[in-house]
Amino acid sequence: MAAETLKSSSGAGGAAAVRRVLLDNGALTALIVLVVALSALSGDFLTTDNLLNIGVQAAVTAVLAFGVTFVIVSAGIDLSVGSVAALSATVLAWSATQHGVPVALAVVLAVATGIAAGLVNGFLIAYGKLPPFIATLAMLSVGRGLSLVISEGSPIPFPDSVSHLGDTLGGWLPVPVLVMAVMGLVAAFVLGRTYIGRSMYAIGGNEEAARLSGLRVRKQKLAIYALSGLFAAVAGVVLAARLSSAQPQAADGYELDAIAAVVIGGASLAGGTGKASGTLIGALILAVLRNGLNLLNVSAFWQQVVIGVVIALAVLLDTLRRKAGAAPVAGASQGGKGRQAVTYGLAAVVTVAVVGATSFLHGGSSAAANPRIGLALSTLNNPFFVQIEAGARAEAKRLGVDLTVTDAQNDASQQANQLQNFTSSGVDAIVVNPVDSDAAGPAVRAAGKADIPVIAVDRGVNKAQTKALVASDNVAGGELAAKTIAGKLGGHGKIVILQGQAGTSAARERAQGFAQGLKAYPGIEVVAQQPADFDRTKGLDVMSNLLQAHPDVQGVIAANDEMALGAVKALGSKAGKSVQVVGFDGTPDGLKAVEAGTLYASVAQQPSRLGKIAVDNALTALKGRKTEQTVKVPVKVVTRDNVAGFSG
Repeated sequence: MAAETLKSSSGAGGAAAVRRVLLDNGALTALIVLVVALSALSGDFLTTDNLLNIGVQAAVTAVLAFGVTFVIVSAGIDLSVGSVAALSATVLAWSATQHGVPVALAVVLAVATGIAAGLVNGFLIAYGKLPPFIATLAMLSVGRGLSLVISEGSPIPFPDSVSHLGDTLGGWLPVPVLVMAVMGLVAAFVLGRTYIGRSMYAIGGNEEAARLSGLRVRKQKLAIYALSGLFAAVAGVVLAARLSSAQPQAADGYELDAIAAVVIGGASLAGGTGKASGTLIGALILAVLRNGLNLLNVSAFWQQVVIGVVIALAVLLDTLRRKAGAAPVAGASQGGKGRQAVTYGLAAVVTVAVVGATSFLHGGSSAAANPRIGLALSTLNNPFFVQIEAGARAEAKRLGVDLTVTDAQNDASQQANQLQNFTSSGVDAIVVNPVDSDAAGPAVRAAGKADIPVIAVDRGVNKAQTKALVASDNVAGGELAAKTIAGKLGGHGKIVILQGQAGTSAARERAQGFAQGLKAYPGIEVVAQQPADFDRTKGLDVMSNLLQAHPDVQGVIAANDEMALGAVKALGSKAGKSVQVVGFDGTPDGLKAVEAGTLYASVAQQPSRLGKIAVDNALTALKGRKTEQTVKVPVKVVTRDNVAGFSG
């Protein structure tokens, strides 16, 4: 009877121990489950190249998140790290390439910029008594605005000596992964071995108690936010090095990924808990998720849903851990650290064993019967690019091609990741519609080294060899739009120009075309030029504002139909009567407005044809046949007179 009771007690204790390990290491457990599941689902996941890709793709988020860990442990929040990263990189590129500052000094200036931004945050929070959310939200806007002001909205090429940060050591070890490891060790040292690290936990646990115990809370907060700014600057430099250019819109939204990585890694938004290793695991989970979902051809829209669910589950796990009395993640004892090391070691062994077993599921698989083409689009949140996708899909289906489509959501870094995923998964050819022509260069060069033919569509790729460029001429289209509005106004009148998203190739080229076309019409006065980011809602808001200052405007040129339709809505009954509006792209909604007479004209690029021809050229190149270096799809001005016969 006693033996029976002992056995029962021992079994219960073992179950409790397993439960405790899972609760204490929920992020690690989730990472193991993800790796095992994706290894089973995709034969392309478990390759050396792809695992290194995951490391590179996690690097920027992880470095940002290490800095955010300091803030969250101290019960704060930092929403500005993405903007500070872009600003720091822009300062480096601007000072080194445009003003001849020595590269070493330019790097110091970039780091100083990040620290200065952090100090401003810390001062507003500690001495100005602003809530961290409000102070850092303000810095998010200021940092992004300064980045756009300094760069004038255009990417700035990065110095070659710093661009090596995006390369590899020995031909296999990516430098971003090395930087991530070094910054992770620094973060772990600061949190676990320094006075300021202990201060973070004390402030996050109970700020008033920390103050009463003699801790100089306000000065510590200055240092904490300065550290966050420093890590953001390093992340910005690494990101720009990967893209070979400082993008003023880079790292947009990365602050949310950084916060998510910290929370997924086990830190509490209430403060007092968190560790660098957990943050690293959180960043890896996000990178593994995105990489795996790309390989499985999951829609980018569903990817956002999945990542949101993961973040919610991470917070739920944190709540369960607290209710179950799980071991805290802050400042463990030496014995606790030893047990943690053993746990990580066992996790690694289990993962390798299970993944090794699942790899046999794919070991004997034969090559796909159909050619595989990857289509990397800049965004699917715009009807023009949706039509490119539709044309490409229809042609791929007709030709028996397996087409995988990714959506970069106008993020050059995300598109670089997607192109790397295509390369590591061994697609037969790639069609890329670059977010930015410079930023796509390194990833396209890597595809070329892997003997994967690349076709560019709508926009070219700089400093990289592509088999063909299938595009309309954005500059020529811009000139045509300018001539169309000038002709309708009889060569005289006041107009406004709604520009595209600052920093993108299409926005720059179309704006250049507008300017060139208007040179021939000195009677046309441009009273205002404002960006509306290719978005209909922003087009409505910007046009409404401009009408307050310029109620006598007679014409509008918009860099795409979405902004033009927003302008039409703002103009109301004036549209098509006292005010003429010209759009760009020839989207279905734009053509309906042309037919209704509210939009005078749209410079149509026939996007469905662009997608179709791009797939045709990719298949031609894949078969080893010669393609034309440039395939021009003519633009066409569509007005009410000819819209009935235009198919797009």
